[in-house]
Amino acid sequence: MYIDAITLQGFRNYVDAGAEFSGGINVIAGANAQGKTNLLEAIFLVCAGRSFRARSDRELMGFDADMARVEAHGLSGERERRVEVIFTRGRRRQLIVNSVKQKTVETFAGNFSAVLFCPEDLNLIKGGAAERRRLMDLSICQLRPRYAAALNEFNRAYEGKTRILRDWEEKPDLLGLLDEYDYVLARLSAELIHYRANFVEKLAGEAARIHGEFSGGEKLELRYTTVKTVTDPTAPAARIFPEIMEHQRRHREAELASRLCLTGAHKDDIEISVNGAPARSFASQGQTRTAALSMKLAELEIHRGQLGEYPLLLLDDVLSELDERRQDFILNRIGGGQVFITCCEDEKVAKRTGGRVLTVEAGNVYPSGK
Repeated sequence: MYIDAITLQGFRNYVDAGAEFSGGINVIAGANAQGKTNLLEAIFLVCAGRSFRARSDRELMGFDADMARVEAHGLSGERERRVEVIFTRGRRRQLIVNSVKQKTVETFAGNFSAVLFCPEDLNLIKGGAAERRRLMDLSICQLRPRYAAALNEFNRAYEGKTRILRDWEEKPDLLGLLDEYDYVLARLSAELIHYRANFVEKLAGEAARIHGEFSGGEKLELRYTTVKTVTDPTAPAARIFPEIMEHQRRHREAELASRLCLTGAHKDDIEISVNGAPARSFASQGQTRTAALSMKLAELEIHRGQLGEYPLLLLDDVLSELDERRQDFILNRIGGGQVFITCCEDEKVAKRTGGRVLTVEAGNVYPSGK
């Protein structure tokens, strides 16, 4: 799997630019605020059908742009693919694969697949639960297209129920809608929980193996957690659904009093321990970074196992955050697939990887030496 060319029009700070890539390692260099991360965001967008950092389509469009377009061409599953994402002010985004418009992100996501590793991922261990849910969501959306649709529907329903809980005292009639929202949220939560728990089960095995190899035998354990009424989160969604409904029933009064939604997949997390101790509280800085690296490299292996080929690997300025030993550990494990590495200084990274160098400057991409 690889992308050999990409075109950007009106996307972030790219007015009209394009780039051609090597099928191996691509080193994307340039000073700060020139558009390196924006380029990686565009690559991820054509893989997942969504950004890894924007909350709305409007953020992806240039300041003065009424339209933005990202087009990529490459090979996936031994099939040539040309994918496009088009944003137009005031309209829904368009998702196109080989000139055919896709009705939903389900049919678009997964034509290409990408694993992203950015500095924020070093907060996987010490950060809040949202960081770990983000890891699950970004990955599963590509591996299980139905998951992306369920997640979007869940987020809309969660926002709707949150508004009801926030405003019900001033507008008591809103309470008549709660049962319907509870049903929808329970149904969607059951589906998300099923996918997440099975993903974490695979992630735990791969991460433990990688971490043991890197750390010299330390034991890394991951455990998926959700609301307490769910007895087996890996079970089919139909079995999880009534357990979510029961949790909602028990917490209805608490939700009304607190004006907060207390039941659902937004409460999910991954418990992480190193040598039996909770990593969030007791892991050293070195252990924290090793555990985060192991989880991201495990994600890469899950995609490879699922797809039968390596996904694209996007490393967004992450090497500068790591010591040389951990840099070497990553660089020694990324062969076999297409890799994009952003950095401010290209010479050292290029020499260590043998990768092709592209320079980003003011929203333009130039081959090395140009």
